[in-house]
Amino acid sequence: MVKSSVLGYPRIGADREWKKALEAFWAGKLEESEFHGKLQEIRLNHLRKQQEKGIDLISVNDFSYYDHILDTATMFGIIPKRFTYEGGSVPLSVYYGIARGTKDATASEMTKWFNTNYHYIVPELDGAAPVLTENKPLIAYLEAKEKLGIEGKPVIVGPLTFLKLSKGYSQSETDAWLDRLLPLYVQILQELEKEGVQWVQIDEPILVTKLSDADRSRLKNIYTTLAASVTNLNIMLQTYFESVENYTDIVALPVKGIGLDFVHGLSVNLSSIKQFGFPQDKVLGAGVIDGRGIWKASLRDKLALLKELAEVVTAEQLIVQSSCSLLHVPVTVQNETKLLSELKGALAFADEKLDEIVLLAKAVTSEDAFITAELEKCDAALEALKQSGERNRSSIQQAVAAISVQNPTRNLPFSERHIAQQKKWQLPIFPTTTIGSFPQSAEVRKARQQWRKGDWNNEQYASFIREQIDIWIKLQEEIGLDVLVHGEFERTDMVEFFGEKLAGFAFTQFGWVQSYGSRCVKPPIIFGDVAFEEAMTVEETKYAQSKTERPVKGMLTGPITIMNWSFVRDDITREQIAYQLAYALRQEVEALEQAGIGMIQVDEPAVREGLPLKEEDQANYLAWAVKAFRVTTCTVQDTTQIHTHMCYCEFHDMIDSIEAMDADVISIETSRSHGELIHSFELNTYKLGIGLGVYDIHSPRIPRVEEMTSMIERALRVLDPKLFWINPDCGLKTRGLEETVDSLRNMVEATQIARAKHSLQV
Repeated sequence: MVKSSVLGYPRIGADREWKKALEAFWAGKLEESEFHGKLQEIRLNHLRKQQEKGIDLISVNDFSYYDHILDTATMFGIIPKRFTYEGGSVPLSVYYGIARGTKDATASEMTKWFNTNYHYIVPELDGAAPVLTENKPLIAYLEAKEKLGIEGKPVIVGPLTFLKLSKGYSQSETDAWLDRLLPLYVQILQELEKEGVQWVQIDEPILVTKLSDADRSRLKNIYTTLAASVTNLNIMLQTYFESVENYTDIVALPVKGIGLDFVHGLSVNLSSIKQFGFPQDKVLGAGVIDGRGIWKASLRDKLALLKELAEVVTAEQLIVQSSCSLLHVPVTVQNETKLLSELKGALAFADEKLDEIVLLAKAVTSEDAFITAELEKCDAALEALKQSGERNRSSIQQAVAAISVQNPTRNLPFSERHIAQQKKWQLPIFPTTTIGSFPQSAEVRKARQQWRKGDWNNEQYASFIREQIDIWIKLQEEIGLDVLVHGEFERTDMVEFFGEKLAGFAFTQFGWVQSYGSRCVKPPIIFGDVAFEEAMTVEETKYAQSKTERPVKGMLTGPITIMNWSFVRDDITREQIAYQLAYALRQEVEALEQAGIGMIQVDEPAVREGLPLKEEDQANYLAWAVKAFRVTTCTVQDTTQIHTHMCYCEFHDMIDSIEAMDADVISIETSRSHGELIHSFELNTYKLGIGLGVYDIHSPRIPRVEEMTSMIERALRVLDPKLFWINPDCGLKTRGLEETVDSLRNMVEATQIARAKHSLQV
């Protein structure tokens, strides 16, 4: 009999109950015991839902108090030295200190989880002596069994993936670290086996990336050791996000099951199975339902794929499952009441994907009237969206077809533009600025809510926004910043704001997903052809500029970031979507320039998040991503200064592409990586304007002047001082007023120290 499974379920809850509990605890509004109780209630509700829908193998230990990689690190007692930890179970004060920072210690680095918009906390191995502080998978298994009678499938991040995603060790120490970690994994598995656990899911998404010969050897050693230690526990070696490298090596490993992604890795994984077969002594976890996308699956096509796989493996060998954890999609479509009917009918969030998985598992070996009716209903829903007028804007399709064969460029090269811009703006050495947003207080959020509900009319709301702009223009001038921003008080989210004003987008009421920690986002849905309708940012930016003699930047989100931070349609290529967005945003850039705005920032923090995991696909993606940015910005005057912003970016492996974007100034995250990014510039020369973030905005702590001075001095050893800007890491929307002002004052003071030291060198 074909079984059903999911690799993980969203943590946050349909109404973000998880987020609210975390933030209440951090604010001191929940006692620790009450906090644990609330999270247990959320966790059990998620398990109960999967149980009621008929999922056969329900994952446990996929839930987290913040991040699953942080969970794994703390389970092994891997705590950075700057935090006080005396052994044993890691207290929440230390756990959240690592994630968020404390008054005395900076947070650990945060970076993206493969090519998704989820961010994990990077484990720091330097000086750590790993020990099993508690068996989290076992605790989760026992809870599900005792509370709900569920024979759960514990999930744990695999040794190779965990080590590859960690920092604080050299390549030569890799084997020594595996020798330290492997006994802990063995202990976890043996304790699971002793309790009668049947299946354990060990996630090794690193296997979809290119492995060295040494890593392939390590992989074999890891799973030979683990399998030998537990003869009565079935190990499902799970991969996702792409096709596996070295298929024949992986399926030969001594594990009971292999999980493969048949959505994002469909072509290669299917070809490998057809060419090399699949071991008869193993179970195939067939990830046919997209764990990252929100669209209803074509059940007829998925069933055909499963039957194709069933020619290679028996029904007893086949598990129908999601392609990855459902962490990356919202909880349910059922609560959405305002979407177009043809759009809602074509959507499937986590709960709907559970239904798809259960249906397909039955349909592989059974054909009854209910299954036939569901297939026909699915066909009709997908066809209705296909025929929608939103997907058939011929003028946009023709414009994008023309763009695809153009080579967009600025009129003058950067070296000449820089001279013209400096003559116009007369900025001091090391200009200071911010990334765009300022704190969105409870008052700001309340005003927006009153406006959205209709309690305030448009003029009342616009007047309130102007008052906020007035306050922050004055504050920026008092602090001493050189280039100002209007603060983005009218914006809920840097992607949602633009999506609400462009055609081709839709917005959910409850479509939240976790980005990092308690930070949840509600990605727009790009379901039709994107079109510019009217100016989106001109009014507020022009007003801000009227209140100061200093330049005010226009603030836009770039085409690649809008695309990568949205749920996008799957009937055309991502390249086509990017060009549609770029064409629309170019019209906004031109509108800002015509309104007298001479500095325009087009943020692209998510360029690298869309980078394909396969090296052979990366150059093509970067080429059209760069082109989309240039389409957006290429028509401005030579004296108009184009800025962009990136964060969590491994700069060194795409520096050529970033330069090719031809932005006059790029600001980029530096401090959270503890300055490691600067090392990239010790290896690579960057010839355009650049601002390295000198303090971490994700932490509530106020950085000291000395910290920022040190960061500035290190950067100036490898960067041209004539092109160097000083700014925070990212936008300040989530921070409080006092900490923002104090941090920026310290940043300006650090800048003044640097100017005094280096002014004669420029």
